[in-house]
Amino acid sequence: MLVVISPAKKLDWAERDVAVTAPDFQENAIDLAATARELTVPDLKKLMHLSDALATLNHERFQTFQDAPTADVTRPAALAFAGDTYQGLEAASLDEDEMAWAQDHLRILSGLYGVLRPLDSMQPYRLEMGSRLKTSRGKNLYDYWGDTLSEALNTRGAEVGSDVLVNCASQEYFGAVAPKALKLRVITPAFMEDKGQGPKIVSFYAKKARGAMARYIVQNRLTDPKSLLDFDTGGYAYQPEMSTEDKPVFVRPYPTAK
Repeated sequence: MLVVISPAKKLDWAERDVAVTAPDFQENAIDLAATARELTVPDLKKLMHLSDALATLNHERFQTFQDAPTADVTRPAALAFAGDTYQGLEAASLDEDEMAWAQDHLRILSGLYGVLRPLDSMQPYRLEMGSRLKTSRGKNLYDYWGDTLSEALNTRGAEVGSDVLVNCASQEYFGAVAPKALKLRVITPAFMEDKGQGPKIVSFYAKKARGAMARYIVQNRLTDPKSLLDFDTGGYAYQPEMSTEDKPVFVRPYPTAK
């Protein structure tokens, strides 16, 4: 099976001694970076609701974005992103065989790069999929990517012999995967915390759990969707009465501070 996750706003730019691969949609990233390069700091601040400091930082990133990037300005995607989902994924601790499997079966949806493999080299950026960046293709990034991401996932599914896609991405990012063009069955796990008044989704924990689910799939080389139901990382347990076939629900007691 394939699994997709979202990127992260926070980056870890530590040097990594690993071989990297070239993104499939590098030319699209160059195109979008050129469009974003024309925006001013106030434009970027408004586009992505950034602080002055973050708008300035990302303005500088787009100004220095390289069309033919050298190794010193890139990092492998799964190791460069450092948000909540990546705390659950813990990509740096995957062994060589696990990372090789992830390279074939794990994809990161990206506003700038479209679809990234774990070891694809990326430059530092922030361009959220929900951004209303106007391009020659439309008024936002959903218009820009169109059916491209769905078609890329269809192709990858065919290459690895899978007709199942486990969606561990956010709604914002998976919204860029055009459903009519996607030929894969989609399974979207949900993760909830129970404080005693009934299970609820808590964003931070749900993001981390989605990364942990992706890690679970990678480490166990899962191919059968039923195997997802055995996921118990962090104390989560499958809840059949709350679930549907394509939306398994996992609940755990709300974590308490130690």
